[in-house]
Amino acid sequence: MKKLTSKKQILLYAISGMGVNMLNLIVGTYLCDALMVEGFGKNVENWTYMNKTLVVAGVWSIMILVSKILDGVIDIPFAAWTDNLKSKWGRRRPAILLGLVPMIIAFILFLNPISSAEKSMLNTIYLGVVLCVFYTFYTLTMVTYYATFSEIVDNDKDRVLLSNFKSVFDVVYFVLGYALIPLMIGSMNIRVIGYIFLPLVLTMLIPLFMIKESSTLDSDTTQTEKAKMINLVESLKYAFKNKSFIIWMGIYMVMQFGVQMFLSGQNVYLSGVSQFEGWQVTVLNAASFAPVPLTLILYNKIINKKGFKTAFSFVMLLFTIGMVVMTFTNVNIISNSTVRFIVGIIASLICSFSIGAFFSIGYVVPSFLAVEEERKTGVSNPAMYFAIQGLASGVATGLSTGIVWVNLKDAGAAWVMGIVVAVSCLVTVALTMFMPKSLNNVGKVE
Repeated sequence: MKKLTSKKQILLYAISGMGVNMLNLIVGTYLCDALMVEGFGKNVENWTYMNKTLVVAGVWSIMILVSKILDGVIDIPFAAWTDNLKSKWGRRRPAILLGLVPMIIAFILFLNPISSAEKSMLNTIYLGVVLCVFYTFYTLTMVTYYATFSEIVDNDKDRVLLSNFKSVFDVVYFVLGYALIPLMIGSMNIRVIGYIFLPLVLTMLIPLFMIKESSTLDSDTTQTEKAKMINLVESLKYAFKNKSFIIWMGIYMVMQFGVQMFLSGQNVYLSGVSQFEGWQVTVLNAASFAPVPLTLILYNKIINKKGFKTAFSFVMLLFTIGMVVMTFTNVNIISNSTVRFIVGIIASLICSFSIGAFFSIGYVVPSFLAVEEERKTGVSNPAMYFAIQGLASGVATGLSTGIVWVNLKDAGAAWVMGIVVAVSCLVTVALTMFMPKSLNNVGKVE
């Protein structure tokens, strides 16, 4: 694959996934809820499709669960497929296109229920199947795109730069999704908003023009190139025999346990435990996410001077401090609303130094380990590393946000969130003592 050689090219390539991720956020955060009026208080006609419940709640919850499980499990066979795809146009471009088109169609279909009847079983099954199709092809698109991170650049420095740029655009779509859309709902229906953001998905066409691959057909590949392609079982064996990767998965899962609880529970914590007004929550979220492009510059400088392990430990410790400070926004600890708000801003700013790095880390390590694997064994299976990491992240997220956080809220103990996240971060830092030496100096400029 032809390598990217300039910062402008790397920046452009990093934009590619933003539109696809934005559609995924809209589906998971807004559209799945918009099929039911239950739970909404104000402006229901815009928060929901037709101001009525279009699905059967119990069956719909099962369909969502099935789609989420499918989203995690399907990563692995798709990873093996894209790593071994044989075509005249190479491995990655056809896989991205084969994922992108059905995903767009599924998104449009999801915006258009086939019945306007209330509590329709037909709608429930239809939309559940469409949701599974959407997540399936979203996975194929993004697993393939992430796999190119180990191939589209030829050194660790550029790989870190690409991951950092990607993290900045992750923050952009988070801000669009969690700050702009709620404001738009004040004047338009969520389905209209879905169509407004749909063209953003075309950012994923960028790799189709920037990726330059040779044919992978048997007739066009050398014996050496053929040896790099392995089947699903072999790919899994290589990944799970990689001791460095297994250790990293343990570290990553503990990190994700805390980070995902923060991302999932921060609005509930700020509005409930801290009793902040809506505009205050918006300001605090802005303080957490807006500085990320600048904080990533600091993170990148630490990596360049000290390497990945030091930078990673630094941001985890900062996040620990931020979450400890956040616990003092509890109304039972500080009764004065102004002081509590100032403390919240300080905590959010501290956390912002880590949030961008959390996004970046998930791209840097798998791509580095995949490159290292290819150097040692000649086997090229980067998509599998991202797929397994995605599955591990899903398990950690499910335990964190689905088991622990839900039960904390149910028990009236949401105030514990900051402590749980802080402990998770400290355990992560402790586990870096076992981090493979090969990861210690990733990104370090000698």
